[in-house]
Amino acid sequence: MDFVEKAKIRLEHWITHNDHHEEGYEMFVEQLEEAGKKESAEHVRKMVEFTGKSTDCLREALKALEQ
Repeated sequence: MDFVEKAKIRLEHWITHNDHHEEGYEMFVEQLEEAGKKESAEHVRKMVEFTGKSTDCLREALKALEQ
């Protein structure tokens, strides 16, 4: 297996990993809100947004490898 194939596998793994964590973070935001911790929820929500953007970058990197 060459480097590019290994890179694709790594990127796919990181994307899946990030998606899984993002789901957990979103559930945590809801729990924080239910506990009345709105400010903490907002900070975690902002982190979820950044995580989504970083995952988008990984998707673009994978797309570029496949060209």
